[in-house]
Amino acid sequence: MTYFTADILEKYSISQDQLQEFLALNSIVAEGNVIDENAYHLAIDFFNNGRLPSKAVNVDKIKSKIKPSKLAYQTKDKRILIEQEDVIAFLKKQPSDSVDLIVTDPAYSGMNQMLKLGKGKIIGKYNDKGDGQKWFDEFHDTEENYEIFLNECLRVLKPNRHIYLMFDSYSLLTLGQVVRKVFDVKNIVVWDKMNIGLGHYFRRRHELIMFASKGKRPLNSKDIPDVWRIKRVTSMKYPTQKPTEIFEMMLAGSSRKDFVVCDPFLGSGSSAIASIKYGCKFIGCDIAASSIEIVTERIKTFLDTNKDNLQNKSLCEDDLTMKKILSKNDSSI
Repeated sequence: MTYFTADILEKYSISQDQLQEFLALNSIVAEGNVIDENAYHLAIDFFNNGRLPSKAVNVDKIKSKIKPSKLAYQTKDKRILIEQEDVIAFLKKQPSDSVDLIVTDPAYSGMNQMLKLGKGKIIGKYNDKGDGQKWFDEFHDTEENYEIFLNECLRVLKPNRHIYLMFDSYSLLTLGQVVRKVFDVKNIVVWDKMNIGLGHYFRRRHELIMFASKGKRPLNSKDIPDVWRIKRVTSMKYPTQKPTEIFEMMLAGSSRKDFVVCDPFLGSGSSAIASIKYGCKFIGCDIAASSIEIVTERIKTFLDTNKDNLQNKSLCEDDLTMKKILSKNDSSI
């Protein structure tokens, strides 16, 4: 990962001279706009406390406070990186304008257990924290939490790039307007699961995907419909597991070869498998240890055997339109 001095300047609204003074006092050498990881965290710790450089800081003391890396898995070529981390902490570590595409399925009722602000404080309250293992019917999280999350997404996303956010109907009603405050919303996509599910009054057969952009960028194709008929996963090894085809459709619309794709709510890792299929780089995180274990094994198996151990067949084979779009997968586009 690359650490930029420009991110520190932007984050703390300090002058270039103040930053240079800090670097000089602590014998930190910057190569152009780049510094190493230890230097970056030293600066973050220093300016987080509202200090300006007047004397050299106690480097050893600050280093002792730096949390160790939560890297869980990384391929040798560094094209895939997975961390076990709180979503906000993970996003804050990413440089500004470093991600080409965000595709994610936030836990509708579980985001409170993943959004930690300040010194580990969780805003709001959710009494049934279950390490991501429980089924959730509603989204209990606050608009404040979601806006913090979205603004971090906006910061790390490159200009003229796309973001896809999955919702159920309840969370869209309460949080969709927050997305419109931060991003330029372009479409609501309906995921038709093709099989009826649970529900109060009308039984559910769909979920929703909000498609938005940072700046202007067309889709790769004008032939992609706003209803995606893809069967849901029925034999799940991880709660709320989504078909890889959901994320493949997102990539079909918005990715190019070697794009950096980010999923900060990794879950079962379907987005990672889709990214590999489309020749993209991938970074992602989840706070649940069970997620990290399953995703790591899933990625390793797919890279070694080209087989997906969580989804062994296509879930859109009954829809010719979906099959046609996904058959055009060419990572060189």
